[in-house]
Amino acid sequence: MGVLVVTGTGTDVGKTVVTAAIAALAVDRGRRVAVLKPAQTGVRDGEPGDLAEVRRLAGDVTTRELRRYPDPLSPEAAARRAGLPDLHPAEIAGAAAKLDEDHDLVLVEGAGGLLVRFDTNGGTLADVAWALGAPVLIVAGAGLGTLNATALTAESLRHRGVETIGVVVGRWPVEPDLAARSNLTDLPVAAGAPLLGALPDGIAALPPDRFRAEARDSLSPWLDGDFDSDVFTALHTA
Repeated sequence: MGVLVVTGTGTDVGKTVVTAAIAALAVDRGRRVAVLKPAQTGVRDGEPGDLAEVRRLAGDVTTRELRRYPDPLSPEAAARRAGLPDLHPAEIAGAAAKLDEDHDLVLVEGAGGLLVRFDTNGGTLADVAWALGAPVLIVAGAGLGTLNATALTAESLRHRGVETIGVVVGRWPVEPDLAARSNLTDLPVAAGAPLLGALPDGIAALPPDRFRAEARDSLSPWLDGDFDSDVFTALHTA
């Protein structure tokens, strides 16, 4: 696949866990995998960030973080508040391209949603994907509000000529309500792309071997898993 950009429809939708799951299955297939987190916010120096979680769950992956800011804000706002250098999309794209030279798969995980600002010029993850010519995977929530957020994300990508390869539900609830069950049918319509998985909420608490097994059941063959969206949707909408 080369480079795949992973964006969320917002915060706390399971983007890091989805990234780790894709990485874990690719590693299991013998692929050389790198995960790039351009900007980590809300974490201080010396504290474990998202990439520590990816390494714990996925195993033998190369990880790289370009900036770290202590405040839990957008990268641009966190950089400004801390008086630290911000991050231009060209630097992110350059780092991803460099990793792509000696890896089979490079996952670029954004911060928050697609149009969260990295720098004072308004650079976003969408600009990174466009610069790389890379497809984007949308990680969405399960419940109310997710269709609008997913449609807006997909529309922004189409406007820039960036491909959306699919949508994954990052935190599928143990007891899905009516909205979540209905959204399984409607999310691919909102995204204009297929449903490529639904990861169980709480999967990150599992040990790595069980995490990998659950990831395989929860991600599409496009992402090295065994997930069948038609079967899963039928099961939960019957």
